Amino acid sequence: MLTITPSGEGLGARVENLDLSQPLAQEHYKTIEAWLGKYGVLCFTKQVLTALQLKQFSEKFGTLEINVANVHQEPGLPEVMILSNKLVDGKPIGLGDAGQDWHTDMSYSKMIAFTNVLHGIEIPQRDGKPLGNTEFSNMRAAYLALPDPMKTRLQGMTVLHDFNKFWENMRKQPGSKRAPLTEAQRLAKPPVSHPIFLTHPITGDPVLYANPGYSIKINELPQEESSLILSFLFEHQLQPQFRYRHRWTQGDVLMWDNMGTIHNAIADYLPTEARLIKRCQVMADRYFPEAA
Repeated sequence: MLTITPSGEGLGARVENLDLSQPLAQEHYKTIEAWLGKYGVLCFTKQVLTALQLKQFSEKFGTLEINVANVHQEPGLPEVMILSNKLVDGKPIGLGDAGQDWHTDMSYSKMIAFTNVLHGIEIPQRDGKPLGNTEFSNMRAAYLALPDPMKTRLQGMTVLHDFNKFWENMRKQPGSKRAPLTEAQRLAKPPVSHPIFLTHPITGDPVLYANPGYSIKINELPQEESSLILSFLFEHQLQPQFRYRHRWTQGDVLMWDNMGTIHNAIADYLPTEARLIKRCQVMADRYFPEAA
């Protein structure tokens, strides 16, 4: 029987008794969708999946994105991205410096992301504890906790998001081997604007849709005021009561709602501590067809 156990923290829940390598009943996909809206982050334990099975499960929730950087994809399956610090013949098999800053995936795209689906294949450990864990923060709770005057002031405004902001910040990290985006890549992902308060399509609740990784300006405000308010929002949205940290176990499939959360991968493992995760990103085209 399908069971779910809430984390007891700001968001997150563990789902058990479900084999994602097999096609699920339609009612199960609907249940998972509803749980994502409610809990924000779901962990399916003890999963053994091929990259194709990961893709087949993920695409039940929407169109899969092919990353604009076009690097470290599963051979023959460009929708499956490899996140790893492992080397083969001295060359990286995956994107080894993913994360390291709070963000919402694909807020830089006209078509935003609904969910990420990650499969933990090799998880580094030290002293019996997992490394490379993933942190989340609840943007519904962050919105609710905003001062009422600020909610009123910002209602109806939009935020500009830029893919290159995060990419360049990652290039500055120690040990990063990321090359600058090419002109073609930058043209493929120009800055885009989204409402600062997004109505969540599953729950109907307002969420704070701005993040340190990609958000660069509140369009309707002067630059100085925009910068001050964004700085406030970025600090506000990371309060401890909104947070949840997922501690990875080999075989976990971690799925999260990009519309109602922001996240950060903790890069606390060494190059010699192997990490291998495969990822699919699902667009929100079922909820926002007008943006497709």
